[in-house]
Amino acid sequence: MALNMDAIGKKIGPLTKNYDWKDVILYALGVGAGVDELDYTYEKNLKVIPSFSIAAIFDFLGQVGVASNVNLAGILHGEQELIFHNPIPTSGTLTTEGTVAHYYDKGPKGALVVGESETYHSNGKRLFTNISTVFARLDGGFGGPDAPPRVVEFPARDPDFSVDAAPSVNQPLIYRLSGDIFQLHVDPEFATMVGFERPIMHGLCTHGFACRALMASLTPGKPELVRRLACRFSRPLYPGDPIRTLIWKTAEGKAVWRTINSRTNETVIDCGVFEYGEIPRDEIRFDGRVAIVTGAGGGLGRVYALEFAKRGAKVLVNDLGGARDGSGAGSQTPAQKVVEEITAAGGIAVANYDNVATAEGGSRIVRAALDAFGTLDILVNNAGILRDKSLPKMEPETWQAVLDVHLNGAYNVTRPAFAVMKEKGYGRIIMTTSAAGLYGNFGQTNYSAAKMGLVGLMNTLKLEGAKYNIKVNTIAPIAASRLMADIIPAELLDTMKPEFVAPLVLYLASEACPVTGRIYNAGVGYYGRAAVMTSPGIVIGDGQKIPTIEEVAASWDKIQSLKGAKELGQLNDLMGEMLTAFAAGPQKAAPTATSGPATAQGAPTAQATGTAGGIASVAEVFAKMPQAFRAEKAAGVNVVFQFSISGEGGGEWSVEIKDGTCKVATGKHLSPACTLKIAAPDFLALMNGKLPAMEAYTSGKLKIDGDIMKSQLIGKLFKM
Repeated sequence: MALNMDAIGKKIGPLTKNYDWKDVILYALGVGAGVDELDYTYEKNLKVIPSFSIAAIFDFLGQVGVASNVNLAGILHGEQELIFHNPIPTSGTLTTEGTVAHYYDKGPKGALVVGESETYHSNGKRLFTNISTVFARLDGGFGGPDAPPRVVEFPARDPDFSVDAAPSVNQPLIYRLSGDIFQLHVDPEFATMVGFERPIMHGLCTHGFACRALMASLTPGKPELVRRLACRFSRPLYPGDPIRTLIWKTAEGKAVWRTINSRTNETVIDCGVFEYGEIPRDEIRFDGRVAIVTGAGGGLGRVYALEFAKRGAKVLVNDLGGARDGSGAGSQTPAQKVVEEITAAGGIAVANYDNVATAEGGSRIVRAALDAFGTLDILVNNAGILRDKSLPKMEPETWQAVLDVHLNGAYNVTRPAFAVMKEKGYGRIIMTTSAAGLYGNFGQTNYSAAKMGLVGLMNTLKLEGAKYNIKVNTIAPIAASRLMADIIPAELLDTMKPEFVAPLVLYLASEACPVTGRIYNAGVGYYGRAAVMTSPGIVIGDGQKIPTIEEVAASWDKIQSLKGAKELGQLNDLMGEMLTAFAAGPQKAAPTATSGPATAQGAPTAQATGTAGGIASVAEVFAKMPQAFRAEKAAGVNVVFQFSISGEGGGEWSVEIKDGTCKVATGKHLSPACTLKIAAPDFLALMNGKLPAMEAYTSGKLKIDGDIMKSQLIGKLFKM
């Protein structure tokens, strides 16, 4: 086995877990709480032990293992860090999203697999951040980097608190009922096979004992004060061995700790850190984040840069320093003045004077941020110029100059920025459109076209960035700036402060941003969403004969009606809507598996291909596929189809078409172009010509995830 390098940065989740007071109490019993801690073991006035958060994310930890392809026979929990943002309620639904964040190579000792996640409650509050490190003893030596050192210094004095506990020999049997059912903690045969004398304690069970000891010593009766709990699991513990948690206070609200086996005096948990105190004010911060703001020498860009820095971000302030129409040699003064404002207020910023209108300029802007700060998290494409003329008077160079700054400029900076964000598995990108682009404005065809082009750029970039936690949104600001100085009356301009727009931009640029691919109007305290809507449409004719102009005219009211309109997320959604509408529309004959789009929605049927007697099993379909493959139809086709067949006789099969060959395999492929999901009886009905593919798709019996267009190749590529 080898670690799956492609898993790094890919999204895991959302994973949900419903829980109630019984789950909370079961966890407390599992980590040693009893009648002397009724706050945690009795539903009256019940409170939640913060380390219960681990029990809520066992599914996430399992998904990290699956995604990374770690050898399960060699895994141990290496390190654990929990950062608590709000108290955990006693019941509700928890939603967790995260990624495989890092692999570290420890050579012959093994590897470290790091998973990071955020968990929210159904009340909308963010509860905790989890950073789990798995020690994979059998997966080292892959040539990756070693882990950065993590040093926790302990005072050279006796601990301030020493708390003894005696986990029962049956402790793992109780603790596993909270979700961690790994056989290493209960199965003697498995434990012996992987090198232990007998089943060992869950490291996270001992972790729960330590959490109770820390709270009893530092936050008695107030679990809501726990802010951070981190540690390293250094040695296994056998059930029944007594433990002692040693605690040193190092500052107000801070302590270090370790847990030892008091029978052997060996340390079983080390490098412990515990932080506690009142819940910080619910403030969105950018500490540790790096932001680029283009066109930040004045107006909106200046305000964005100042606000980012005020909230902890390191900011690259970009501005060419040219005239409003982009003319002139440029000046360093505007960007430098903003940097001086930021540094005078205690912030961190650097200036950059490159031109976004060239690819070289865009690359240099991103490189400047990396050179100054080492990374990049946020990009606000704000740079712009105006050269207004009505279309008959607009020379090609006037048209092009505006597109070069607004649309091409966004591309020039976003392309290298996106590469950095993709590598790190995080990013926030803000495009700046305009009401002129969304709705039109006389004399601004160049500006309007460029601004609407940015919406198209966002729409596709949101798809390309989704699996890397890169969120891309667009703002249409109405605010005073030099671009609007002689367009808007002075008395109105005074009310349109850029500061009104900044809160929405910074929210979209924050870690808390819940959306991607959205457009928002903002100005003078008004905030609202804009969207492209698609009506249900109408089918004219049977899909075979081209409709006449007169038939279109006769259906005009229904064509243009927006009743029942909806927002679509991507091209594939529109294809699905069209296919569904076609199936519901007037047709001269029901579609068969050999005609039109019906064939495109599934493999060819036995009826269509002349297989006598039909196909009896799902496995038979995939056994025959290599022989049914039509290599002459596969020129230039490289695609992977995943078939997920549910029910008795079903399973997972992948079909890979590459370089004129067909490979059928059982199991899930890592990156299929599309996944076809259908129940086994319906699949056999489809294959035997009893269920038209179009009917299967429009009725919901056949679901297609991914690139629906690619699924249309199936009928072309196979003939049994």
